[in-house]
Amino acid sequence: MREEPEPTTGSGPDLELVEHQAARSRRYQSLGYRTKRVLLGPALSTAQLVHERISKRVALAVFSSDPISSTAYATEEMLLVLIAAGGAAIGLALPLAAGVAMLLLILVLSYRQVIAAYPQGGGAYMVTRDNLGNLMASVCASALLVDYVLTVAVSVSAGTAALASAVEPLRDYRVAISAAFILVLLLGNLRGVRESGRIFAVPTYVYIASLGGVICYGSYRVLSGLGPIQYTPEQTSELAGAGGQLAAVSLFLLLHAFAAGTTALTGVEAIADGVPAFRKPEARNAQRTLVAMALIMAFLFLGVTFLAIQLGARPFEGGHPTLVAQIAEHVLGSGIGRALFVFVQISTLFILVLAANTAFSGFPVLASFAAKDALMPRQLRKRGHRLVYSNGVIALAGGALFLVLAFRADVHALIPLYAIGVVTSFTLAQAGMTRRHLHLRQPGWRKGLVINGFGATVTLVVLVVITVTKFTHGAWMVVVAVPVLVWLLRRTQRAYGSEIAELKVEATQRLAPPKPRHEVVVLIEDLDQAALAALQYARQLNPLHLIALHVAVDPDRARELCALWTRVRIPVPLEVVDAPGRNLLATARAAVEELVRSDTEVTVVVPKRSFTGFWRRLLHDNSSAGLFKALGSLDGVNVTIVPFRLGRRARLRLVRSEA
Repeated sequence: MREEPEPTTGSGPDLELVEHQAARSRRYQSLGYRTKRVLLGPALSTAQLVHERISKRVALAVFSSDPISSTAYATEEMLLVLIAAGGAAIGLALPLAAGVAMLLLILVLSYRQVIAAYPQGGGAYMVTRDNLGNLMASVCASALLVDYVLTVAVSVSAGTAALASAVEPLRDYRVAISAAFILVLLLGNLRGVRESGRIFAVPTYVYIASLGGVICYGSYRVLSGLGPIQYTPEQTSELAGAGGQLAAVSLFLLLHAFAAGTTALTGVEAIADGVPAFRKPEARNAQRTLVAMALIMAFLFLGVTFLAIQLGARPFEGGHPTLVAQIAEHVLGSGIGRALFVFVQISTLFILVLAANTAFSGFPVLASFAAKDALMPRQLRKRGHRLVYSNGVIALAGGALFLVLAFRADVHALIPLYAIGVVTSFTLAQAGMTRRHLHLRQPGWRKGLVINGFGATVTLVVLVVITVTKFTHGAWMVVVAVPVLVWLLRRTQRAYGSEIAELKVEATQRLAPPKPRHEVVVLIEDLDQAALAALQYARQLNPLHLIALHVAVDPDRARELCALWTRVRIPVPLEVVDAPGRNLLATARAAVEELVRSDTEVTVVVPKRSFTGFWRRLLHDNSSAGLFKALGSLDGVNVTIVPFRLGRRARLRLVRSEA
């Protein structure tokens, strides 16, 4: 693939603008902002977004590490099913793997058309929304979001299993190690697309080279007479299916094994979701990257399956050592081969852990598209400190951590939940493209209709097969989770819709005339400089009626305030309201509510003492926030907070000559 030149970082007016904005941002930096600068580096300006685009070489690592890495466990999952029928059934793994490769070819042809039709990104979700309607878009988004979370959990768990296959003592710490890997991925992705791409590119290519080398060298040795793997009696007792009753080779068994092999297809749609991350021309670069990914994945998947059959490799019940580890150890032998074996396992560890980056690239983008359509919270639309959708990245990491802890980082327990979501999105995307071809009839629409129509039919059949064969093994959780998530997304959309309807301004709408009466109430706790500042602000509003209101939670304190109020000669009447139950918020609300009338606008002014330093803030409560919440929900009442910043400005003085 031809590489585009690296973009320049900018100069002249653009650079001056960025520096000016950076200087302005240094005027006020919260503790959270300073923490992000330390952990993630300096913030990036929105103008720098164009420089965060990535090349095809980096994009292959960022978006394709998931499907490429699945070759480390997809064959093993197929054999775990076939082994139930005995050794004779293992030979069927290669035809089944070829079937999965054919399905991959169909998906590549389909997603090339998706990329061309939707270069703005969004993939299956955008296709479904535009062609199949809002409900189906919710189904597609829900299925993909679930699959992305599972991708992270499965990838890091499989990577930890590969590490434990090489270093046996780490087997008991796989949950903690998996959780740590997720946190590392979280930090790497929060730092930005280009930085995460640089971090993840090298391990992806090292894995391709190392496993590809094992396949080529292993195929040579098999053709040269390399014998099968010999298991010790102790190992034989730990093999999957050892001592169990053999089942017949039935159609259901074959379909079940095929469904297990489709786990290799997860993540194929990520390139179509992330087209805007590519350099120009985005669509063409994305299409070429998609083809390269498919060729690499098919070679590795079929190669591992071929060697597993030829060498008689069988999966262990607990998944340790992994199937790929057995093949690599047997092919490479002892001596220097042992060192190469450890290298292969380490590269497998890194690609599996970093495969989760495909989900970290796809989930936030998909969530941002769904948020733009009001299906998800609007916070997911915001770009964070380093121009990534930080809230989406954090949400994905949280969901993956939950699954790793809940399933104890067990790959075989997580795998049955896998693939349903992504195959659902495949089906909806191709059905949507089929309808698009029929509706628009653009040049070449007949060819596209055949490809997408056939693809939609095939993936629908595969979806039914996966759901039925994996249902009792845990897939029922996804079948339940997706409708629940659809309901939540639709409810979120209805909530935003009702808000928009209330807030919408019509072209003929005009401002209503002001109410004839305006009353201002200043809530007084103590007579101090903060109270005087609030009173001064209230008088500048020129209300028809101005009063100071004190809620007498402590009667003795109320009497002292009244006496001080008289001595200082405050030119605003003070009203005291008893609070027998010492409920400040309820009493203040009831007192203000009595002032509300149809012809009266009420403004409540609340003094707020702002303290500098964490320790001083810790020594005081935040009753002003409670008052704002309690009074702000009243119709016809407006609440204004008047801050008094202690230690930052001269104290206000009461002018005694005022009337």
